[in-house]
Order: sequence, then C-alpha cells, then structure tokens
Amino acid sequence: MLILLSPAKSLQMQALPSDPPLTQARSLAASERLIEELRRLTPAALASLMSLSDKLAALNVARYAQWTPTPAAGACRVAALAFAGDVYTGLQAAHWDAALWARAQQRLRILSGLYGLLRPQDAVQAYRLEMGTTLAVAACADLYAYWRQDIRQLLQADLAAAGGGPLVNLASQEYFRAVDVAALDVPVLAPRFLDARADGPYRIVSFYAKKARGLMADWILRQQPQRDEDLQAFAVEGYRYLASLSTAGQPTFVRRLP
Repeated sequence: MLILLSPAKSLQMQALPSDPPLTQARSLAASERLIEELRRLTPAALASLMSLSDKLAALNVARYAQWTPTPAAGACRVAALAFAGDVYTGLQAAHWDAALWARAQQRLRILSGLYGLLRPQDAVQAYRLEMGTTLAVAACADLYAYWRQDIRQLLQADLAAAGGGPLVNLASQEYFRAVDVAALDVPVLAPRFLDARADGPYRIVSFYAKKARGLMADWILRQQPQRDEDLQAFAVEGYRYLASLSTAGQPTFVRRLP
C-alpha cells in the first residue's frame, strides 16, 4: 500500500534538531531543468503565469536564483516538515518516531511541481510551482507532460518495493492528474471526507477534508492496513466509514460537527 499526498503552498523551512536525516530527491536533474526555465522569467512574467502578487513573484524569483541541486543543510528541510498546510497539520510528522519515519520513507509519496515525486525525508528548498502551472519545458506543453514518465517510473519502483498496491490517493485532483494510473495497473483508492452540522447534509468542507487526508495518511502508517477494506476502520477525530455513500474505489468517511 502506497500513499500519495499533495504538497502545500505554506512552508516552514526552519529545521529543528529533532528533524530526521535528509535524503536526496530522485529527479534533481529534471528539477534543475525547470529552474533554468523559471530563471528566464521576470517578476512580472512570473506574476502573470502563476497569478501571484508582485511581492510573491519577487520572492519566488529570488528563490529560483538561490536554488541549487546541492543545497547546504541550512537551506533546505525534509519534505514532510517543510510543507505546512492543512494536510500536514493532520499528518503530524513532527511527532513521528524513527520507526514511523522509516515506514513513511517507504510508503508515503508527495507529488510536487518542482521535484516530481518526493519521499518524506527528501530535502526541499523553498519554492512555489504548482503542478497545474502551464509552463512549457523541453517540448512538453505543461508540467503534467513533463513529469508523467518520471513519476510513473518512480511509482512503479516504489509500489514493487512496498509489496504492490493499492495506491491510496490522498492528493488533490490537480496533482493526481500527473499520475499515469493506467500504466501502474494497481487498484486506486480515493477516500472522501464529508462533514455536516447538526442534521444538515454531508458535504466536503475544504479545510476539514484537507486535514483529514493528512490524518488518514498518518493512520495508515501507524496501523499498517493490508487490504482495501481495512481502510474502513479509520475512525479518527470523529470520522466513521459510511457504506451507503461509498463505492469500491471511493470509501467515504463522515462526521457531525458540533
């Protein structure tokens, strides 16, 4: 069983003594090629391409200028701690012990517009490049085309090392589009998380759903479920499996909010 997450726009790059050892991302040559293209952009062009404010565009132009395939330890952080969005609040990687980090390194992957496919301990430098960015590179019309083969090859190797599928997709649609599902030929499970207040209808609440993806990823690493149906036992922070809203590929978890 292999877990997929999206990255986060929010970053926390200050490394702590408790951080695990850094590993090297496996597609750095491809990342460096992207950086070369990004360095050609002026702040105004980058702002237009990514719909950024002038301030954020200038910040990221500076980040691209400083990026290097061999960063010093103080210029990077392990991926699972560098990303700081709602998903990573649920993931709680700061509370993992050495055994959980080792298990995550084998079974958790993070899709990235700049790095392709990251392991939790892979070193990342501060950056902004969403997978949906329409950046033409090396005869590829966009980042989906640019990364598809690399991501497929790495996922095939990772699935084999993990003992096969299923692939648990806890990533966003934007990022999961980079995965060549047909070529992987493994079952894909895409859990869904719904919330409701009082007797109201269940619906996706973005903040809660993102956090729940991280909660489930952490739960899988701790509980080590083996079969598709084992995911139905997930019951964290009030969520419970609801068969009537589920399908074989989309187990659905619901909860009532106070």
